[in-house]
Amino acid sequence: MKSFLEHVAADLLSRYGTNLSRIAVVFPNKRASLFLNDCLAHLAGKPIWSPAYITISDLFRSHSTLKVADPIMLVCELHKCFTQCTGLDETLDHFYGWGQLLLSDFDDLDKNMAPADKVFANLRDIHELDDVSYLTDEQREMIRRFFSNFSEDHNTELKERFLRLWSHIGDIYRTFNESLASQQLAYEGALYRQVATDEDLQFDYDAYCFVGFNLMQQVEQVLFHRLEREGKAVFYQDTEEQPPRQLTYISASTENIQARYVSQWLTPERIAAGRRTAIVLCNEGLLQAVVHCLPDSVEKVNVTTGFPLLQTSVASLVTQLINLQVNGFSQKTGAFRHRWLDIVSRHPFASLLPNDYAAVHYTDNADMLHWLLNIVRTIATTADFSSLDTESIFRIYTLLNRVSGLVDSGVLSVDTITLQRLVQQLIQQASIPFHGEPAEGIQVMGVLETRNLDFDHVLLLSCNEGNMPRGVNDTSFIPYAIRKAYGLTTVDHKVAIYQHYFHRLLQRTGDVTIVYNNSTNDGQTGEMSRFMLQLMVETDIPITFQTLRAGQQPQLHQPQSIEKTHEVITTLTRRFSKEMGGISPTAISNYLRCQLRFFYRYVSNLQEPDDNEEDMIDNRIFGNIFHHAAQTLYEQFGQQRITTSDLDALLKSGIEIERAVDQAIKKELFLIKDPMHPMPPLDGLQLINREVIIKYIRQLVEIDRRLTPFTILGLEKQVKMPWGDTEIGGYIDRLDMVTDPDTGEERIRVIDYKTGSHEPKGLPDVEAIFDPAYIREHSDYFLQAFLYSHIVSHEQDKPVSPSLLFIQHAGTDGYDPTLKIGKEPVHDIKAVATRYTELLGQKISEIFNQDLAFTPTNDANSCRTCPYAALCRR
Repeated sequence: MKSFLEHVAADLLSRYGTNLSRIAVVFPNKRASLFLNDCLAHLAGKPIWSPAYITISDLFRSHSTLKVADPIMLVCELHKCFTQCTGLDETLDHFYGWGQLLLSDFDDLDKNMAPADKVFANLRDIHELDDVSYLTDEQREMIRRFFSNFSEDHNTELKERFLRLWSHIGDIYRTFNESLASQQLAYEGALYRQVATDEDLQFDYDAYCFVGFNLMQQVEQVLFHRLEREGKAVFYQDTEEQPPRQLTYISASTENIQARYVSQWLTPERIAAGRRTAIVLCNEGLLQAVVHCLPDSVEKVNVTTGFPLLQTSVASLVTQLINLQVNGFSQKTGAFRHRWLDIVSRHPFASLLPNDYAAVHYTDNADMLHWLLNIVRTIATTADFSSLDTESIFRIYTLLNRVSGLVDSGVLSVDTITLQRLVQQLIQQASIPFHGEPAEGIQVMGVLETRNLDFDHVLLLSCNEGNMPRGVNDTSFIPYAIRKAYGLTTVDHKVAIYQHYFHRLLQRTGDVTIVYNNSTNDGQTGEMSRFMLQLMVETDIPITFQTLRAGQQPQLHQPQSIEKTHEVITTLTRRFSKEMGGISPTAISNYLRCQLRFFYRYVSNLQEPDDNEEDMIDNRIFGNIFHHAAQTLYEQFGQQRITTSDLDALLKSGIEIERAVDQAIKKELFLIKDPMHPMPPLDGLQLINREVIIKYIRQLVEIDRRLTPFTILGLEKQVKMPWGDTEIGGYIDRLDMVTDPDTGEERIRVIDYKTGSHEPKGLPDVEAIFDPAYIREHSDYFLQAFLYSHIVSHEQDKPVSPSLLFIQHAGTDGYDPTLKIGKEPVHDIKAVATRYTELLGQKISEIFNQDLAFTPTNDANSCRTCPYAALCRR
């Protein structure tokens, strides 16, 4: 069966012979010209003079001295005309959305050559709202509901602004066009209208052959009629209606399943058909998944729809950098928030960023855009990239440079929030074209690229209502009734265009498979396209119905052991060498909790994420503030004997306690190291946490008052001891010396402050410290406190006891923070040190034993809170 373009090619050759150099073939888009040229060469069987191939847009633009202006520049210019005509001081930030909508209305009005004065006169009269007799009950109700959404004050203001716009819309239209014309510029509709009404227009070619135009706008019809009167127009329209021989409807539960179905649908016959086989994407977001799902047997493929710039690495980096500048800067601290810096640091291109990329916060749009351009330039010259990355870097640089030029010239003057939205919008609209031979291989295309083309095999993906027809709306300053009366584009017209594309694609096709998403999740409606329903109801085409189901079974959580290779042991040895600080009780506790967690953290060096929101005091920061405040408060005493009067003075005044807490908040929450820097203002939750921490510090002082006199030997004191080829140790929150009230003897306490509410019970024996089953009982607290106490006992000649001071429980009478084994407090670590160090040595040897693999924990509760849980799945 001949394709439409083969019919066109045959007629062109019969009309004009093989010299088509004086003929212009006009298409709605460029794609079909490549296929028509191939048809001409094939049918002629010898070299010919090809015609000129132009798009309808090229035809209009080539006959005007005006240039179509940049879309951003057009909205900015429209804003100037708006303020001039209405007298409103609406900022460009607030106007931008309106401006895009108003520009779309002007463009549509001109392309349909509607009488502007009459349209705007009607519009002005309608929106005076004095006489609404012409409106239907439904329209009157919609207006009442619209204005009732605002308070009385805002109602009046809103009406005033809208009425100002509607009553001056004709003036805005005229002033805008005059201003652009004075600069030799125009928007597309104005340029088209100027060409269509130019009586002195001269046409260069002997004949203009218009191929595949349907549902034309008025400017196109006027130009076509003029060429027809001059005997220079030939029209080719595909009016043949022949339904597909084989039609299959397939429902799928996800978009991803549809993409995976491509490899099954591409049978050897369809692959062999090459360019006569098309995969059409109603949802172009499927492009990446579809390309990845093409089977290896497909040697040639032509992708006609562009790759979305939004899905490229450089676009995500630019978005993150803008977010960093706009959202990530804390005015309180005068620095970028760590969360936003961390997002940028995890980007694949982060290593290519200049070292000082986050040195300055830019509040000026021009400076911020120059900063972005410098970063993109630096990245472009730093490494070798794939062709896609290279092209995307070029595209994003061009886009940013265009916006920067408008900002530098003063044309675009908006706040940073609006600029952020604008750049994101431009990125979403941009795409990267694929290069190749379009006339060869399987065609992967969007709906618009199918115009005028015929295929033997078609797979239509994601053919849902909302995709086919594409989500059309009637958002406009011009009501439907006026649009309809003056021949402007309506929703009906937009739907009709897509209906034509749909049915045009199906005719002459041997077999058609249409897949739609039947899921109602993730914003999907689960509805097949209305055009599919029409085929079912209005035609006798036999349709086969099928359903796609996921073929794989969900996999259970089955973490696997990891062998200790020579490289792993080498990494462990280096990681825990003396030069790197040795091994810590925290590392051993992680090993006891889960050996795979230990591997990911200390061998793979994957840092646990910090999910804390900026300026939020979570449990970790709360504890850090308390520790820092306690250290600051007690440092003033040095190692002198602390008496009851010393602590009474602290409690009576309260100023030193508050000052210590404030210093801790500045350092731990706001990361301010300068003690003279003023405290940033606190929000409600921060003030509440501040008061709680002050209460806890006062409670600590009250507890200590009962111990007086005592001596503090160290705060945040580092202790360590050699252990084989490495060393082991850490930091003690507080080391003090107290007098035992029962024996009258002095002993030293290794104290770890705890601000949580869950106080651990005593462990049954020393062996339980190294038993993973007791991790839930906080055996890791015992591991650390016993270790530090053992190290301190080698430096002191007095008994050393490991202690956990839980502030929330310490106010009770007779409270003793000393840890217990069984029911007995460990007042002297030497009593259990031999067995403890023996078991500790066994555990460290186990960690470095190459014959023992890292095995996963069997504690499901531990997995639920593990930051590496996703890595353990097969």
